[in-house]
Amino acid sequence: MEIAANVFSAGSVLLAALNRVHSWWVGLVACVLFGALFYEARLYADLTLQGFFIVTGVVGWWSWLRGAGGNALPVRRTRPAALAGMLVGGVAVTAAYGWLLHRFTDAYAPFVDSAVLAFSVVAQLLLMRRRYETWWFWLLVNTISVPLYLSRGLTLTAVLYAAFWVNAVVALAGWRRLVQAPA
Repeated sequence: MEIAANVFSAGSVLLAALNRVHSWWVGLVACVLFGALFYEARLYADLTLQGFFIVTGVVGWWSWLRGAGGNALPVRRTRPAALAGMLVGGVAVTAAYGWLLHRFTDAYAPFVDSAVLAFSVVAQLLLMRRRYETWWFWLLVNTISVPLYLSRGLTLTAVLYAAFWVNAVVALAGWRRLVQAPA
């Protein structure tokens, strides 16, 4: 299951970096597989995140195809004030959800796992709207995820997230060119 989840997830992330709409349905398959994997590993915030990804995957797919008045969305930048609010919100969700997991479950690393959840939500929302800054948030998520997954013995998943880190760096450059291109 871990291998299949990683294959579909790698395909989805690579397609997103290449600005391809097929990223969304491939990602939906990965989410179902990762949901089962994270349940077994007691990474409950990551399990919750897969449910979020399933819902937003459907919405993102539609949005990329028809989200701008019936036309495909262009890649754009996000206002700095909105980004600051997203950072503050991510920290608040990390603290609150981490506390809940710590207090009421047997979750492993509840605050670190919650940071992956919170900032993945921010990154996904930005990705759904084809915002350039999504890749900065994915860099943060991948930086946190690699040691977390290694600590749970999910070596293949940790390697995948290290590759996602490299992918996010490459995607930053590619999407920077898209956002700077004339309309």
